Amino acid sequence: MKLYVSTGALCTRKNGRDWRVIPPAAENLDCDGLEFMMYDSWYDRWEAVVRDLTGLNFPTMHVEKCLGEKLTADTPESLALAREEFEINCEMARLLGAKLLVLHLWNGLPSDGNFAANLRAYPALRETAEKFGLLLTVENIVCKFGDPLAHFRELRAAWGDVAFTFDVKLAQFHGQTESAFSPEHAWMWNGPVRHVHVSDFAGETMDWSALRSLHPGQGRVNFPDFFDHLKRVGYDGGVTIESTSVEEDGRVDFPRLSESLKLLRGWMG
Repeated sequence: MKLYVSTGALCTRKNGRDWRVIPPAAENLDCDGLEFMMYDSWYDRWEAVVRDLTGLNFPTMHVEKCLGEKLTADTPESLALAREEFEINCEMARLLGAKLLVLHLWNGLPSDGNFAANLRAYPALRETAEKFGLLLTVENIVCKFGDPLAHFRELRAAWGDVAFTFDVKLAQFHGQTESAFSPEHAWMWNGPVRHVHVSDFAGETMDWSALRSLHPGQGRVNFPDFFDHLKRVGYDGGVTIESTSVEEDGRVDFPRLSESLKLLRGWMG
């Protein structure tokens, strides 16, 4: 397994989403690469973002999250804008050297309220990603109406070779951290899950107030068991830590993040 750090853990509203903090921050991290997180406020400056970050190691990229809400809206205008913005995301990934994309196929307040529309949108997005030489993965985003693993099964039924990113915090939110490794879901770990996101969750099941991305050990996830499960099923892909690491004054808490990376290295073996 390779260990990555999300730029979303380093660059937040607390430091003005200034992407220029990422290169110096990367020098302080003991990891195998970064996962670039795209923000909606960067679309009018995306070329400058790429220019300033070129040269860093980005094996993966997280597609800008609000795109999923446009898919759920399912209007000609929202779908056209989603396609336009997705192409920008793909071009950024290509230029930054990423090979894998993480997508919120549904997202935000609309959540999975119109999942049929999200399901219909998937193949065109995948085709676009493939034109850019990218593997598109769908993440198990929190749901208001269904549940993420049920939607994974629907995607699998419609598009047999769909790929997924499994987020342990979001699985914990839905009470699915253990059940994801049950015999019922063994199929996910036989190829479909290609990437893993890691952060902790301190709330009870479906506690929307607790969705902040905590560091391992600050919440309820049993990480030693989780990584034992990953090793048992033979998972050997990337693992990205997304734990929020920016203080109120905008500084990155490198000691806390470094300790989390050390813990993850130990659990990963």
